[in-house]
Amino acid sequence: MQNQESAIVFDEERASTYDKRTAKLAPLRDTLHLLTRLILSDLPTDARILCVGVGTGLELIYLAQEFPQWQFTAVEPASAMLDVCRQKAEESGIASRCTWHQGYLDSLPASAPFDAATCLLVSHFFMQQEERRNFFRQIASRLRPQGDLVSADLASDISAPAYQALCKIWTRMLRYAEYPDSDIEKFLAAHGREVAVLPPQEVASIIASSDFDPPVLFLQTLFMHAWYTQRTSSVGGKP
Repeated sequence: MQNQESAIVFDEERASTYDKRTAKLAPLRDTLHLLTRLILSDLPTDARILCVGVGTGLELIYLAQEFPQWQFTAVEPASAMLDVCRQKAEESGIASRCTWHQGYLDSLPASAPFDAATCLLVSHFFMQQEERRNFFRQIASRLRPQGDLVSADLASDISAPAYQALCKIWTRMLRYAEYPDSDIEKFLAAHGREVAVLPPQEVASIIASSDFDPPVLFLQTLFMHAWYTQRTSSVGGKP
């Protein structure tokens, strides 16, 4: 449930307690991680993985333990979150396979193309669709042709009756995870204002128009939707 706290500053205190606060939601996270593993399981044994908006690094740690020769580049603008990710990687004995970048994709140094990228609960923070499209294009530009992308975001048709029904269950979920009511109110109020909660088909369309093949929806847990796709064989007319 990474980055659900977008409206709250990720200072050192919040970063250090983030995983503990979301611990009760681990079954949802674990399902996403397992399916991501299966989707990426046919990559080369020495694959290079780009983790965009890595947060505290839960998917990075999981994939690194499952695939002991993969190399990872972790991109995260919040320094406190990246510090937690780095510490966990060191404790897990996988730090030597990681490159850390505190910042955004546009400042990530050039490198050889990546075999795959993960982007979990990140792109919905781009309120303008063209900004969101450009974000996915930046990811595509970092991948080899037909490189894999696993992306997850909050998505729903806010105007549909089902949205209000899901809000009730979403609220129960966050209360079950022991989030304060004040935070829950902020999260829901952010939908459509600070978090671009769009209908799932619109999110898929944005991804498909950003140098990726039409994405496949492989998971939905309440508002969270996850897709996988590949960079198109040619981008900008170049293989």
